[in-house]
Amino acid sequence: MRQDVARNFEEAKKLYGQHGIDVDQILTELERIKISIHCWQGDDVRGFLFRDQDLSGGISVTGEYPGAAETPDQLRADLEKALSLIPGSHKVNLHAIYADTDESVDLDQLEPKHFQSWVDWAKEQGIGLDFNPTCFSHDKSKDGFTLSHADPAIRQFWIDHCKASRRIGAYFGEQLGQTCVTNIWVPDGYKDMPVDRMAPRQRLKDSLDEIFAEEINPEWNLDAVESKLFGLGSEAYVVGSHEFYMGYGIRNNKLICLDAGHFHPTESIAGKLSSLALFTDGLLLHVSRPMRWDSDHVVIMDDELTEIGRELVRNHLLDVTHIGLDFFDASINRIAAWVIGTRNTIKALLRAKLEPVDRLKQAELEGDYTTRLALTEEFKSYPFGAVWDYYCERLGVPVREEWLSEVKQYEQDVLLKR
Repeated sequence: MRQDVARNFEEAKKLYGQHGIDVDQILTELERIKISIHCWQGDDVRGFLFRDQDLSGGISVTGEYPGAAETPDQLRADLEKALSLIPGSHKVNLHAIYADTDESVDLDQLEPKHFQSWVDWAKEQGIGLDFNPTCFSHDKSKDGFTLSHADPAIRQFWIDHCKASRRIGAYFGEQLGQTCVTNIWVPDGYKDMPVDRMAPRQRLKDSLDEIFAEEINPEWNLDAVESKLFGLGSEAYVVGSHEFYMGYGIRNNKLICLDAGHFHPTESIAGKLSSLALFTDGLLLHVSRPMRWDSDHVVIMDDELTEIGRELVRNHLLDVTHIGLDFFDASINRIAAWVIGTRNTIKALLRAKLEPVDRLKQAELEGDYTTRLALTEEFKSYPFGAVWDYYCERLGVPVREEWLSEVKQYEQDVLLKR
C-alpha cells in the first residue's frame, strides 16, 4: 500500500467517522456491486455476424479513432485490458450480433453454441454475462419495424430471435452461476405522425406475450424491456414508449429498463427509481450521457450520474437494481471510454454511500431543511477521492489517472498495429 494513499485514507476515515459513517463497511459493500460493461463500445456496434451491414435503428457512432476490435478475440482482449483497470468484479453485456461462429447463421437461428467462446472466456475471467437481442442493422428491420411489424412473417422472425436470445441468456446464467439479464429494445416507430397509434402497440404486446410464454428459470435469466422517447427515423412516434413498457413490465413482472438517454433532454431517470421500485421486483439501468439527444456520450461524473447514485443508495435499491452501461464513442480510445465510464459509475455509488443519509432523512422528516441543505452541500467537498484512491489501490488497479499510461501503451503495442 502506498504511504500517501494510506495516509490520506486514514484522514478521510476520521472525517467520515465523525458522522457515524463506516468507511470500511462501505468499501466491502461496494466491492459486491457488479456493473455490466457493454461490449459494443469496443467496435462501434458492428458485431461479427453482419459486419458489412450499415447501422440502423437510429444508432449512430461518430469518430474514426484507430484500433477498433475486428474479431471476437480482439474484443475480448480489449475488454480484459479495460477490466484490469477497473476495481471490482463485473459483467460484460453482449448483443446477439457478437456471436463467435464460422457458421452462416441468421438471428432467429442463434443458439448457445454460437457464444460458447464468450462463456469459456467469462469463466476464465470470473465474470458474468448479460445479453440483448439485436433488433436493428438487419434487412428485416430496414423499414423501421420489428416486433410490431404489420407483416406477420417479419414479425415472427423477430419473435423467434427474441425467444432464441432468452435461451442464450439462460445458458449464460446456468453456466456462469450469475443471473443473466436479457434486455429487449426495438427501434419501431414512425418518422411522422401516425394515424393509428394503437395497432402497432397491440402487435408489440402480442409479440412480447409469445416471446415470454416459455418459462425460464429466473435464477438463470431475467427479462427486461426498454423504452425510448424518440429515435432517428422515429421522431414522431415510438411504439415501445415508457408508458407502454412500464405497464407491460408491471403487469407481467418484467424488469423495466431506464436508459438515461431515452427521455426528454431535461428529464432525469433518477427521479423515476423510487416510484418504479414500489411496484416492481427489480430494475435495469442503462447509464449513458445524452447530449441534446440520445447521443450516448461516455459517462462522466455529472449531476445526472450523481443523482442516480444517490437515489440507489438512499432508497436501498442496489440489491434490486441491475446497472449496465450504454455508450459508444469512436472519437477517443475505446478502452479509455470503458474505463472512464465504468470508474465514474462506481465513484458515483461510493460518493452516495459516503453521505450521512440517515441524518439527512431525519432532518427532512423534522422539517429542518436548513440542515438538509447545509450537510448536502458540505459533503460535496468531503474527501471521497481519498477513499476512492484507497479502494483502487486495495483492489490492485491504478490510482487516479495512472491507468491512462497503461491504455496509451496498449494502444501503441496492440491497437495501432491492427
